[in-house]
Amino acid sequence: MKNSKNFALLGASGYIAPRHMRAIKETKNNLVAALDPYDGIGIMDNNFPKASFFTEFERFDRFVDKWHREQEKKIEYISISTPNYLHDSHIRFALKSGCDAICEKPLVLNPHNLDQLKVIENETGKKVHAILQLRLHPSIIALKKKVSKELKLNSNKIYDINLAYLTSRGKWYFESWKGNKNKSGGIASNIGIHFFDMLLWIFGELEENIININLPDVNSGILKLKNANIKWFLSINYDYLPQHVKTQKKTTFRNITVDEDQIEFSSGFEDLHTRSYEEILKGNGFSLDDAYSSIDIVSQIRDIQPKELKGEYHSYCKKVII
Repeated sequence: MKNSKNFALLGASGYIAPRHMRAIKETKNNLVAALDPYDGIGIMDNNFPKASFFTEFERFDRFVDKWHREQEKKIEYISISTPNYLHDSHIRFALKSGCDAICEKPLVLNPHNLDQLKVIENETGKKVHAILQLRLHPSIIALKKKVSKELKLNSNKIYDINLAYLTSRGKWYFESWKGNKNKSGGIASNIGIHFFDMLLWIFGELEENIININLPDVNSGILKLKNANIKWFLSINYDYLPQHVKTQKKTTFRNITVDEDQIEFSSGFEDLHTRSYEEILKGNGFSLDDAYSSIDIVSQIRDIQPKELKGEYHSYCKKVII
């Protein structure tokens, strides 16, 4: 296809990988190769059936290297949707292979890894693009504009925010890499980092990070940002879902209120990866610097000793037996 870009994909079998395939296809580009140790990737038949597929990294590495050496062939981007702890290594591979990297959240588990990736960006001339799709959600963009307008009138305004995100997971979760804090970063990294990024983007830099609960299946605390106090609650435990959600036989609940006004963004997620790719291809992707603050927050959360449930805390904390 004329003017189309060539992509490779690291991690093709997980939950989020089909959104990357769809984004590549809908932006009229081509997936030439994919890697995953799991070989039941029937989803590729609906997207890029002619793409080369590998279950071993060494063979994928050889393919990418040979492709670059063949005349008039070039892979411009490597998309990464592998387990969190592999992102750093796979981003390095992409950059050193002469490709820009498009990587799922979290880019890395610790902020110091970002500093090292900046060095490799400078050495190779290639870029890392973070998927921070909530920044592209219409409701979040509208909130950002509203808050920016209000802060121009009163730069000292402090918003009261309540965030609850619960998405129940079965026993498999703790047998997988996601249940291993050293590999996933814990649930704050795994399911919360996009929300933290969005809140930092709108309400300013972190001033204080307080943790009330730090358990494998639930994290909760208070973030004090420049222009907001945020009570937040994240969980993968079905028992903590609100009763009305259980009654409706749903397994996910997300709610954000800003000064008691609810922010509605229950829909509109399906197209955000395609929107992300569109912006990246136009040169408007999110950088390592854009991702830094949220990665710093979740890195802190892993190590902060929880405070007693006294004074301010998210009301859902009362559901949790500690």
